[in-house]
Amino acid sequence: MTGDIQALLARHLPGYRVRSVRRLGTGLDNYVSEVNDELLVRRSRVSEPRKTRQEVARLAAVRELSPLPVPEVVFADDESGAIAYRKLAGTPLNLLEGSPSLRPRELARPLGGFLSAIHGAEPARMEELAPRDAYPMPTLLQDAELDYRDVERHVPVDQRPLVERFLRQHPPAEPELTRFCHNDLGAEHLLVDADGATITGVIDWTDAAITDPAHDFALIYRDLGPEIFELTVSCYEFEVTEEDRARILFHARCALIEDLAYGLSIGPRHYADAALAHLERTFA
Repeated sequence: MTGDIQALLARHLPGYRVRSVRRLGTGLDNYVSEVNDELLVRRSRVSEPRKTRQEVARLAAVRELSPLPVPEVVFADDESGAIAYRKLAGTPLNLLEGSPSLRPRELARPLGGFLSAIHGAEPARMEELAPRDAYPMPTLLQDAELDYRDVERHVPVDQRPLVERFLRQHPPAEPELTRFCHNDLGAEHLLVDADGATITGVIDWTDAAITDPAHDFALIYRDLGPEIFELTVSCYEFEVTEEDRARILFHARCALIEDLAYGLSIGPRHYADAALAHLERTFA
């Protein structure tokens, strides 16, 4: 693996001296390595040149839109499906949960401004840079129930009725409006400074799509809680209706069940731990 990374860097950054290569993580579709504590190289398991070029163009557009720092592409390699970025400063927000230095209320205003800018992107322009994601609500609910049955035994007995009541409900109506969204705005993709009060970056745009903005708000609700969600909405320039809120809560609950199942099967355990920690407030 180190040899592959060195070969990529030699091809695209001739003369660049590689002092260290460290594997950071492995996902379902990609794996990421850190080079010299300054570059991140993400490689796809399956090379899809068109998707690689689309992501590079999408990140360029996002850098123009976003008031918060986002990854800057250093080079892309269509053949291997690799993209190298400059490493952004900061620590993933999920790693600071419970830290006395974390000040989540300070994050609401920049999050609201960020979502206003991203969701306000011209749809016609972003259609060329991101796919449409229109997964039907009833299917999402069915998937959530299947995931829950796989992990039900890990849920505290007194909290199971909260989840099961949700699974018996009818899903909300489909959204009337779609916008360009990050579409995976979990705490692990928000970088913050050592004080936990300043967002230093928004990372991992591989799932960005034209979809329901409720997806972005849902993960704020799930990971940061109802209070920070409400503060973020108060700093958002578009109207959030009661119908929007119903979809946000629906997606937050489905996403929590999905993370619980993922963390208890093939994913890192911390996904499951966070899901269990946030379950009661998300389903109450």
